[in-house]
Amino acid sequence: MKIQWSILWGIIFALIVAIFAVINVDPVSVNYLFGEGQWPLILVILISVLLGGLIIGSTGIIRIYALQRKIKTLEKEKRELEAKSGDKKTISTDVKDL
Repeated sequence: MKIQWSILWGIIFALIVAIFAVINVDPVSVNYLFGEGQWPLILVILISVLLGGLIIGSTGIIRIYALQRKIKTLEKEKRELEAKSGDKKTISTDVKDL
C-alpha cells in the first residue's frame, strides 16, 4: 500500500510541475559559464525537475548499496561469532565428559 501512495504522490507532483511548466512558455536567458542562451522557460523548469530527481534518485541508490554492503559484513561477522560460540560449546561439553 505504501508503494501505491508513493506512485500516486509522484503522479500528482508530475502533473503539478507539467501544468506549471506549460503556463510558463516565455523565453528566458540562461547564463552558462562560457556564454548565454535563450531557452523557453518550460524547458528550464522541466530540465531542472528532471536533474533534481536524478540527483535525489542517485543519492538514494548509493545509500541503499552502502546499507546492503553493511548488512553483508554484519551477517558475516554474525556467522563467524556463531561459529566461535558453537566451538566453545562443544569444547565445554567435552571437558564435562572427562
